[in-house]
Amino acid sequence: MPDLDVDVPTPDGSAASSLHVPEGDGPWPAVIMYPDAGGTREVFREMGARLARDGYVVLVPDIYYRAGGYEPFQMATVFTDPDERQRLGALAGSLTPERVADDAAAFVDFLDGRPEVADGPVGTTGYCLGGRLSLTAAGVLGARVGAAASFHGGRLAVEGDPASPHLLAGQVRATVYVGGAENDASFDDEQAERLGAAYRDAGVDCTIDTYAAAHGYAVPDNPTFDEAAAERHWTAMSTLFGGALR
Repeated sequence: MPDLDVDVPTPDGSAASSLHVPEGDGPWPAVIMYPDAGGTREVFREMGARLARDGYVVLVPDIYYRAGGYEPFQMATVFTDPDERQRLGALAGSLTPERVADDAAAFVDFLDGRPEVADGPVGTTGYCLGGRLSLTAAGVLGARVGAAASFHGGRLAVEGDPASPHLLAGQVRATVYVGGAENDASFDDEQAERLGAAYRDAGVDCTIDTYAAAHGYAVPDNPTFDEAAAERHWTAMSTLFGGALR
């Protein structure tokens, strides 16, 4: 089936998204794929389609839909151009905990209503900012999320941040996989230890790995893309979802 452009109703409007459906006869488990801070763009349509070929209905939402139409970011230069970095920061900063929770619930409600989607828990995955959103969704949605992944996710266990995902560990019912990056200030060893401890104390089945690659390793249009690390992340995600959603 070709990829579909869909509009997901939310409490604050409608999130333009892409929906990726496997070939053949379903239904299939569903996965929400949260993009990185650069937002939805062609590379995430390609990644959503690749995951769909493994037998999952994949929703890639526009996390910045409240801003209306916005110029896509060029990931090769966004962090070196002060104006573009400021624009990206403003959009990312608009994702309050309440908005993230409302959106996560709306995305799951949308998937529940699709005939291609099997009954049962959904999976979440995300990259950079999307990794934080993925783990937050697993917390606020509880048993509705059966598996949650974060790849080079940032600010996952920040002391003093009331919106930090590690504070939701007690509500998580998912199996969790975190693929961090080497020398990543947004998710350093201290955060990894804090996140792991929070999940262990809550009885969450969690694996935290550190990839021998830089932040951004899994997304092909990032300057730090690393093909070997990216392939490792696909394998890890396949193992996670295959074990928890099937």
